[in-house]
Amino acid sequence: MKNVLESFSCKGKVALVTGGAGHQGGYGAQISEALYEAGAIVYIASRNEEKLKEFAAKYPGMRTIVLDLASEEDIRSCIKAIVSEAGKIDILVNNAVLRTALSQWDLPMEDFDRSMHVNASALFLITRLAAENMKLRNEGSIINIASYMGMLGLDPANYVGTGMQTESEAWPSPVYHYEKGGMINFTRWAASVLGKYNIRVNSVSLVGYCAEWETEPSTFTRNHAAATLLGRLCNSTDLKGGIVYLASDASSFVTGTNLVIDGGYSAK
Repeated sequence: MKNVLESFSCKGKVALVTGGAGHQGGYGAQISEALYEAGAIVYIASRNEEKLKEFAAKYPGMRTIVLDLASEEDIRSCIKAIVSEAGKIDILVNNAVLRTALSQWDLPMEDFDRSMHVNASALFLITRLAAENMKLRNEGSIINIASYMGMLGLDPANYVGTGMQTESEAWPSPVYHYEKGGMINFTRWAASVLGKYNIRVNSVSLVGYCAEWETEPSTFTRNHAAATLLGRLCNSTDLKGGIVYLASDASSFVTGTNLVIDGGYSAK
């Protein structure tokens, strides 16, 4: 039996983090750093090869792979390349998101289709392909990065004085709330399908990350932070512990759940 602290180790595990080279301290960076620090062999994937290499250069042994989630061929090639090089995939973190069709509700259907092609259809495919490899060893952990916006509607108080969303004359776009809500329930669905293979599927619902808090926070940032029980937004390390917990054997009996890391925003 492992010591409890040893159970949080990801040593020897192979992890894929989509959108893993996000801005410093942001969600993707925190996820990649956390798994790397926990001992995993980490592959970070996104469309921007230059950004990937720049980020990975800070972490000896971190690997990069170019991935456009709009391309089915890219998704298949990504999984195949990792399995060919590393021999397996133990951890998949679905973090990448296409931020489009967000400006307003009155948009062409094609705009919404483009958003959901990446944020839903691509999510289904990459999850299935990674799970097929995990099934060979009867173990694995899949983590979907969701949002409190997948659990709740818009709070008009967050937008007072911003001119955005409920403060705007244009009706806000429903797409992000729709996709993140669907991601949370897809997590439950996938957990119910993959549990018999000892593949765990969980989601993490986050509140906003704030890179500007120490400098000059916007009106929206101040409103948003005031709505949390801790009076602030996510910092550059708040996500790390939850990710390592769900990725590691420390959570071996946890699946189908939505871990909320939002400073108490949704507790009210």
